[in-house]
Amino acid sequence: MYEVLLDDKQGNVWDISGIVTGITWKTSRLGSPGSLDFTLIKGAIYQDISFKVNNGDIVRFRYNDQNVFYGYVFSVDGGKDESVRIKCYDQIRYLLNKDTYVFSKVTASEVVMRIADDFHLMTGQIANTGYAIPTMVEDNQTLLDIIEKALVLTIWNTGRNYILYDEFGSLTLRNVEEMLVDFMIGDNSLMTDFVIKSSIDQDTYNRVKLYKDNKKTGKREVYLAKDSANIAKWGLLQLTQSVDEDKTAAQINALLDQLITIKNRETKTLRIEAIGDPRVRAGCYVPIVIQEYQINQPFLVNEVTHRFDGDDYTMSLELKVIS
Repeated sequence: MYEVLLDDKQGNVWDISGIVTGITWKTSRLGSPGSLDFTLIKGAIYQDISFKVNNGDIVRFRYNDQNVFYGYVFSVDGGKDESVRIKCYDQIRYLLNKDTYVFSKVTASEVVMRIADDFHLMTGQIANTGYAIPTMVEDNQTLLDIIEKALVLTIWNTGRNYILYDEFGSLTLRNVEEMLVDFMIGDNSLMTDFVIKSSIDQDTYNRVKLYKDNKKTGKREVYLAKDSANIAKWGLLQLTQSVDEDKTAAQINALLDQLITIKNRETKTLRIEAIGDPRVRAGCYVPIVIQEYQINQPFLVNEVTHRFDGDDYTMSLELKVIS
């Protein structure tokens, strides 16, 4: 059913499928690398005497002949008993390195390619994000934060949302609109339990304030968009953001419209327990149907944890509503 291979980079590739238990594969949409955790039973009766797990070894995980995870051992936790706990990360882990970059008139795609080249990371499909970012000056920031800032600037200026992830050993950048899975989860389909939450505590704003410093006039120009009805309902929740000086009033007003549309709403999240499917990863859309709450729409997967335990395969999804 599943296959776990370990490459020690010394010419040996070990099939350890029969001596691993408790496999957990986790992906997050923002800020974290994909991970694979499992427990290895050392000293198995048929285990080669020369077999050993070292940090940096390559681990490949496949389920039902589908490529799932390709990454590297980052910790080996063993003791007196026969169980050794192994943690692996995909290439996104190397984007937690820090560096300083100065970019001018580059797309988010070019930011990804430049960083990947500098840090010798493998790339796969890299979508053309189109929007040329005027300037980005990043001093001693994580590479992942730099890339995510470029993607945020892209969505603010184009409305297009892109996701960076590791696709079985290749950094991949795709428009999330292309990542709708072709099956549903919910009533009578995979779902075993759920919890729904509605909140204005995080990432909800009913007034947006943008400003730029005009060097020619020496004055600060301020642009506002607000929803008076939601201010009366929720209280004032303000997002304040600077914009580049070279932006025109029309461009700033267009950005205001985009931000107030995106941010002026409750954040609705779902946590779903379901039968596992490896096609579900952070950053994709999953159609959800729960009649009790009149839910019948795609949700964005913020985080998903897949658990493989013998013949049992389950997953826990943290979802964000997209409309």
